[in-house]
Amino acid sequence: MVRTLDLARIEYMVTGSVASSLQGEPRLTHDLDFVIAVDADRVPALLEAFPSPGFYVSREAVAEAIRTGGMFNVIETTEGDKIDFWMLTEQPFDRSRFARRYEEEVFGVRLKVSSPEDTILAKLRWSALSGGSEKQFQDALRVYEVQAGVLERGYLEEWAEALGVFEAWKRLVAQAEVP
Repeated sequence: MVRTLDLARIEYMVTGSVASSLQGEPRLTHDLDFVIAVDADRVPALLEAFPSPGFYVSREAVAEAIRTGGMFNVIETTEGDKIDFWMLTEQPFDRSRFARRYEEEVFGVRLKVSSPEDTILAKLRWSALSGGSEKQFQDALRVYEVQAGVLERGYLEEWAEALGVFEAWKRLVAQAEVP
């Protein structure tokens, strides 16, 4: 997937459970989550990167995601794997976390990954948006526990307040088991 995006010259960032598994506690996930920076003139390259019959992607869903700053998915047709592509928006947190991504080598492939701080914040936000998802909260907690010694606490607290997840942040810190 990463090589495909690189060949299509589409800027991306790995997020979601893959990022939290790399930075915290590994867990199985049924999809891959990417934030991508793509505009309407890059749609042909994006669609060509995932050709039929090996992949299913809706041109209309891609256009709608670009128009609304939403998401679309690509389905790998032989195994049924799903890739969720979230559009990079102009929202300050989106811009901040995309600018802070870093590279990590996984199984011989260089990935651009959400920073641990941004993974924690995104997971706390998803937990809140999904009505208090404990799975999202636990992902954030495990990243915090593993990365505690290198995290930028000021950044985390500032964005937790701005994103409306400061209470969840305080709960996370209180529950964390760190040396």
